[in-house]
Amino acid sequence: MTMTYLLLFFFICLAAIGQENWNVSLQTYQGAILPHSKNISHLITNKPTGYLFSVNHRVNGSKEWHHTYRFPEIGFSFHTQNNHNETLGDLYGLYGHYNFYFLNRKLQFRVGQGVAYATNPYDKETNFRNVAYGSKWMPSTYFMLSYDQARIWKNIGFNAGLLFVHHSNATIKSPNTSTNTVALNVGVTYHFSDKDEVQRASSFDNYPQNMRYNLIFRTGINESHIIGMGQKPFYHIAAVAEKPLNNYGAAQLGVDLFLSHSLKELIPFLATSFPEENMNKDTDWKRVGLFLGYEWYLNKLTAEGNIGYYVHDEYKNNGSFYQRLGLRYYVTPNIYGVMSLKTHFAKAEAFEVGLGYKL
Repeated sequence: MTMTYLLLFFFICLAAIGQENWNVSLQTYQGAILPHSKNISHLITNKPTGYLFSVNHRVNGSKEWHHTYRFPEIGFSFHTQNNHNETLGDLYGLYGHYNFYFLNRKLQFRVGQGVAYATNPYDKETNFRNVAYGSKWMPSTYFMLSYDQARIWKNIGFNAGLLFVHHSNATIKSPNTSTNTVALNVGVTYHFSDKDEVQRASSFDNYPQNMRYNLIFRTGINESHIIGMGQKPFYHIAAVAEKPLNNYGAAQLGVDLFLSHSLKELIPFLATSFPEENMNKDTDWKRVGLFLGYEWYLNKLTAEGNIGYYVHDEYKNNGSFYQRLGLRYYVTPNIYGVMSLKTHFAKAEAFEVGLGYKL
C-alpha cells in the first residue's frame, strides 16, 4: 500500500513541474503515543515512526481571504505510521490541509482533516487486545507547527517542528479508545518555480453584518461503549442564530436536539444487566443542549467550533458539557453541507454529516 501511494504522489509531482505556486514536501517523524487512557497502556510499547508526504498550492491573492490569512497554502497529504506494535498495527491516512504562515513565512501552522486506515483493528477472536481502533477506517486529524525555510539551495527548502496526529473512529464502532501521537518531524520541500506569484491587495466589498439564522440536520451511526450492541443511527437537529463580527467570521448561539438510538437501547440494557449503575429503565434518552460557537470564513469552505451545555440530559454519564469541531461547504450562499465531530472533551461521541440552510 505504501508503494502505491508513493507512486501516486510521484506522478502528481511530475504534473506540478513548472507550475507557479506549487511545492511538494516530505517529512519523517518519530514520537510517542500519549497514554490518555489506562486502557491502551499495554499497546504503548515503542516509539511510532512515520512519513508525511504533501502537495501544496499557495493561493495567488485573487480573493480577499487570500490576503486576510497571509497567502496560505491549500493541499493534500498522505501519512504512514508504524506503531511498532503487532497488536496495534500500522496506520495510513489521506488528508486535505491548510498551511498558515507567520513571522515572515518562517513559521508554518498546518491543520489536516481526512480518513485513516488501520491494518489490524479490534477483532473479538483474533485481536481482542486492540481496544484503540474498533474499525479499519476512521476519521483522523493532525496539526503541525514547523519552522519553514524556503529555497535554501535553489528550489529546495527545509522544515522541522512538532506533529500531533489523532486517530479515532468517533465511536462509529466500539471499541474506540483512540490514539494521540506527538512527534518531532524534519523534512525538505521542493518548489516547482523560482518564486511564487501573488497579486497585491485591491479593494474588496464588506460582507453584510446582519443577523442570520440556520437550521441544521446532522446524522450518522455510532455504537455505545458496550462492545457488541451494534451500530445505531442518530439524528442531531440544531437551530442557530449567528452575527458576523467582521469579514473573517461570525459568533453563534444555538440549541441542539440529540436523538441517539444507541443511547435509547443502552439505558434499559444498563438498568437490567448492571443494577449497580443505578440506572432507571425509564430514563429519557433524548437530550437538549445550548451552545456558543464561532464560524471561521475560508472561502466556500468554513470551519466552526462549538461548546455546549446540556439543559436536559437525564442520562448524565457523559458530563454536562459537549464540544463540536467541524467544517461547512457552501453549495450556494444559503445551502451548505456539514461534517463535524461531537465530543465530550477527549471522548468522541459521534461523527456527523448533514445539511444546513441559512436564512
